[in-house]
Amino acid sequence: MATPRSSFAYELAAVIRDGIGRMHGPKPEDVYYYVTIYNENYAQPPRPDGVSDEDILRGVYRFAAAPDLGRDAHPARLIGSGSILQQVLAARDLLADKFGVAAEVYSAPSFPLLRRDALEAERWNRLHPEAKKPRVPYVSTILPPDGGPIVAATDWMKALPDMVSRWLPSQYVALGTDGFGRSDTRENLRALFEIDPPHIAAATLVSLARCGAIPAARAAKAIHELGIDPDKTDPLAL
Repeated sequence: MATPRSSFAYELAAVIRDGIGRMHGPKPEDVYYYVTIYNENYAQPPRPDGVSDEDILRGVYRFAAAPDLGRDAHPARLIGSGSILQQVLAARDLLADKFGVAAEVYSAPSFPLLRRDALEAERWNRLHPEAKKPRVPYVSTILPPDGGPIVAATDWMKALPDMVSRWLPSQYVALGTDGFGRSDTRENLRALFEIDPPHIAAATLVSLARCGAIPAARAAKAIHELGIDPDKTDPLAL
């Protein structure tokens, strides 16, 4: 089982149920589970309607629909892993309130599982060239090309969400904590590593500009409105 990163208690419960069943059920498997949880306090929501244990265990699922901003709103998709899902939710509200962007929110308990599934699909297709219906990676089905740009944020290195980038649309941005830095609060540290709500919102708007949905000048203006210094030192260079 690839390491799951639980954002909420109901995700953790799904993982633990699955682990107990596989390791200690009627037919015990030779597997182990390594679960990452966090020591940050925040509200625990109920499981969204229609989300099953299987959805959680497959690696990514839609946590919240986009806000209804009317037909002229620009669509986007935001992915959060672990406690950074809270920053993603705040970025969704920021995009809706200030910039007219309607973003769906996805929770990604396991990017490694998504990559494993995609590699298995690629291998099967490679070994079955005459198959009439090639296998499609799960991450490609739940996050298809249409639906707007995708921004994924994690408090691990960018390499984690980058694990699935080749199976997603070109306007896919991975944000993480590459580099070195210390701060007195989590909020300041997340701003330093550019995974706080303003940076997630800015990445979304720049992605919309890159795909022609909004003018580049509008994205540039938004960066300043969000209080971001575009010339600050890259945390990777620290």
